[in-house]
Amino acid sequence: MSTQHPTLSPTSTPTSAPTRPPIVAVIGAYGHTAAFVLGELRRRGGFGLLLVGRDAARLDAVARAHPGAEARVADLADPAALDRALAGAAVVVNCAGPFAVTAPLVIDAALRARIPYLDVAAEQAAVLAAFEQYGDPAREAGVAVVPAMAFYGGLGDLLAGAAKGDWEEADEITVAIALDSWLPTEGTRKTGQSNAGKHVVFKGGRFVPPPAEPTPSVWEFPGALGEQKVVEFMTADQVTISRHVRVPDIRVLINEAPLRDLRDPGTPPPTAVDADGRSAQTFVVDVVVRRGDEERRATASGQDIYAVTAPLVVEAAARILDGRATKAGAVAPADLFDAADFLRALDPEHLTFSPSTSS
Repeated sequence: MSTQHPTLSPTSTPTSAPTRPPIVAVIGAYGHTAAFVLGELRRRGGFGLLLVGRDAARLDAVARAHPGAEARVADLADPAALDRALAGAAVVVNCAGPFAVTAPLVIDAALRARIPYLDVAAEQAAVLAAFEQYGDPAREAGVAVVPAMAFYGGLGDLLAGAAKGDWEEADEITVAIALDSWLPTEGTRKTGQSNAGKHVVFKGGRFVPPPAEPTPSVWEFPGALGEQKVVEFMTADQVTISRHVRVPDIRVLINEAPLRDLRDPGTPPPTAVDADGRSAQTFVVDVVVRRGDEERRATASGQDIYAVTAPLVVEAAARILDGRATKAGAVAPADLFDAADFLRALDPEHLTFSPSTSS
């Protein structure tokens, strides 16, 4: 990756001029997930904050809550305005959906500025398009484009990377997700509506339409959630894992209770229950990689799927900026980072990580 990007390293001599902290631009800075991202950036320290969005009043309100942050108004569809808004940023984190619309606009701007791009997309089609369209341009620009650095897409991919260990190929990977509930944000509901009919599954080494009637099965999750009835689910995890693991079949399963919540228009949005703004929702992600008769497993559990996205994407940004991740191109998390080391860095403050075991 280009050495022009700022890093988190201190200056080498006492006489050197103080280095400015690298500036993280957050697109869609007044959204639900963005609030957690900004909170995590402030908690960690060592970053300048640049808030970007279309609504000046909402941006100003967020800026007042984050002293020292700079707010810049920009319509993402205006390339010149977006370029001005990103001036001086070391990395951009896109939290503005729908990502099928926003991701190409922001990635193009990031490549013009030659800065790394990360987003928190859960949209399969948008994530797949980012990989297919921006691999070569990102390599040519010398920067990383990392879509789906979030609960869906990023966490499952990192767990698959941690579970497979030194295996370069597998016969099947299963990402089993259990949520005790799902109180969807407005953005989640809009994403579901805009992506209706666009979902795929990964079978036989390619993406194909999902079955009309998913067949229920049972999965034994570790911990309190225990045995759950699950169905096949279409997420960005199929996309991220398929980019760097040679495997013909990638299944994502989810328990039925959160899907009932998601389908019910009366289900309320998340409500904060702690000082960090997290909801009471709990999750377990259990990943099994099978090769022949051997299985390897890695698991993570925690609280609030929206909130846990923040430490995932901020840890990714930090590792890119400080030089621990130097691959350029459109890359999946476990292809860019040491997956097990990355997850251990989040345990126990943000999630509980159970490293790879074999059976």
